[in-house]
Amino acid sequence: MDVQTFKDFQAIAYQKAGIFLREGKAALVQARLAKRLRELGLASEREYLEVLRGDGADEVVLFLDAISTNFTKFWREPDHFETLREHVLAQKAAGQRRFRFWSAASSSGEEPYTIAMTLDPILEGCDWKLLATDISTRVLARAVAGVYSAEEIDGIPPVMLQRYLDRLPADAGGEERWAVRDELKARITYRRLNLASRPYPMKGPLDAVFCRNVMIYFDRPMRAGVVGEFERLTGAGCPLFIGHSETLNGIPTRFRTERPSVYRMPEEGR
Repeated sequence: MDVQTFKDFQAIAYQKAGIFLREGKAALVQARLAKRLRELGLASEREYLEVLRGDGADEVVLFLDAISTNFTKFWREPDHFETLREHVLAQKAAGQRRFRFWSAASSSGEEPYTIAMTLDPILEGCDWKLLATDISTRVLARAVAGVYSAEEIDGIPPVMLQRYLDRLPADAGGEERWAVRDELKARITYRRLNLASRPYPMKGPLDAVFCRNVMIYFDRPMRAGVVGEFERLTGAGCPLFIGHSETLNGIPTRFRTERPSVYRMPEEGR
């Protein structure tokens, strides 16, 4: 891939989703786009650029899918869910009965379903909901379906697996599959959301926000804008969970560091 073509892909990724493709990633981008070119019958990256620049909104989503990584799993970074559990129990003990949560980069559903499995046993009788968003319609479709292979559900504690998922008949290839039960699904609303498009179309205050392993794709101005929206939407004491390889260092924010990858809005008056 020549330098100008890579710069053109850089510009589209940043304009459409705030994704900053760093220098030196041309070979990686070329490799990841090769499948799209084959499927579309295109001979070159320049032809693919013309598709993206034309009336290709759906293709832009597939382009963003291709250049980013959607790795996720159940109970990834489990300390976050224990911190969430402790926070919610404290709020409930203080008399709170209405809770709203947000998984801001939900991918194929493993994170929001883990959040919901963490919350459901401790919020019986409460009004609670979870919003799960992602820029990719492809992974959101998987999340809504809530069907996972035996390998994908490996991290779910047995008691949670028994309570919240059902074993399905094996697929045509003989692979075992599991489906999230409807009663847990009912707690989650899935929506497509581009974190680069602000302000976000939801109301606060939120009681916890997960935005993990997505800000690694953003430059500092983009991260600052995203965190500013989190500030606007979160209530006093609300925790913000980011990926262990991410940080808010260098970003002006009212969030205070609790420990690496966990931040919290100050309590009112503090």
